[in-house]
Amino acid sequence: MIAKPFLQAVPVLELIEESGFEAYFVGGSVRDHILGREISDVDIATSALPDELKEIFPKTVDLGIEHGTILVHYRGESYEITTFRSEAGYTDFRRPDQVSFIRSLRDDLQRRDFTMNAIAMDKEGNILDPFSGVEAISQKKIATVGNPEERFGEDALRMLRAVRFLSQLCFSIEKRTYDSLVKQCHLLDNIAVERKTVEFEKMLKGQNRNEAIRLLASSGMHQYLPGLKNHTEPLFQFSVSLFKDLQISEAWVLLLFHLELKGKEVEEFLRSWKLPVQTIKRYKLIYSWVLERNNGQSWTVETVYKAGIDIALSAEKVFTCLHTGKDESRRIIHLYESLPIRNRQELMVSGNDIMSWLGEKPGPWLRDVLEEVERAVINGKVPNDKEKIKVWLNGLNRKSEKS
Repeated sequence: MIAKPFLQAVPVLELIEESGFEAYFVGGSVRDHILGREISDVDIATSALPDELKEIFPKTVDLGIEHGTILVHYRGESYEITTFRSEAGYTDFRRPDQVSFIRSLRDDLQRRDFTMNAIAMDKEGNILDPFSGVEAISQKKIATVGNPEERFGEDALRMLRAVRFLSQLCFSIEKRTYDSLVKQCHLLDNIAVERKTVEFEKMLKGQNRNEAIRLLASSGMHQYLPGLKNHTEPLFQFSVSLFKDLQISEAWVLLLFHLELKGKEVEEFLRSWKLPVQTIKRYKLIYSWVLERNNGQSWTVETVYKAGIDIALSAEKVFTCLHTGKDESRRIIHLYESLPIRNRQELMVSGNDIMSWLGEKPGPWLRDVLEEVERAVINGKVPNDKEKIKVWLNGLNRKSEKS
């Protein structure tokens, strides 16, 4: 049975064919259809040139027209359609120096990375498989189309894609392809960090990510990833402790721990992957609480309050990857739910109130007093009530607690 995204796109193929051209579904959507995986969108390849497609469809956008790709808007949906093409020259080990539009589906499929991605499907659901991609899928094998050294020499990112597919699909890499990957992984030096980061994070989200990380380490590919050179053993340790239910942020923090990074090293490592500033800030915060837990700090109302529920639970998940059986997640939730306030903004007094009550001018002291009030409210020593805080701050209650 053809999946809904294909059925919706069938009229697009029919219009192209009615104009005298060939059109097929190609790539990852066909692979996932064969695997029975969910399909979100479809890619279409055609013998029609971009200008010929524009005559068929009135609403188009040039996406990568120099490579033959345009976006077609049809019946409320958008479809990426690419003209059959051949490629030549890869001086940057990433993109072709020359693209030629062709009329042959087989020649178009021949330029693709892996046999499982070099399969086409017509509008009736018939499979066209000139490079035995269906067989590779049935054997759960990742193999390049043709000579792996040529494929990886054309686009070195394909090596990381192979490991990413291993993680996502729970496939294995065919021996000849793996051997070439080991031999040519130095070519990854030519790939932009941003592209490496995208593939690495997809690996970390995959069902088979433990094996993917081990393969990165055993193949030597990690030597050409930011901050991982000469960290083979930490990567193996990371792969062992990498539980399947970790979020991407938690996986990064777990990696930080195994690399034993401290101080400025943490930010330098995360920046080397070109991660966003706010993302780095969050990862550093989670990591700091993991280190606290690893140093024997148990969760209290104050630490849960300071960390916040999301950060605290993430830190605890990472900690339990390292120390099975010491999960305090329930305790964290209980402590958080018992908090009278969840942040400073919920405190019923302000700095102006305190200055007025104590008859003092602004200064560093004010922050200390606010923090003292905050701690007292958090720990239940005084209710979060303006008048009661005033009495506590000025009265014997506060003095007795200081004594």
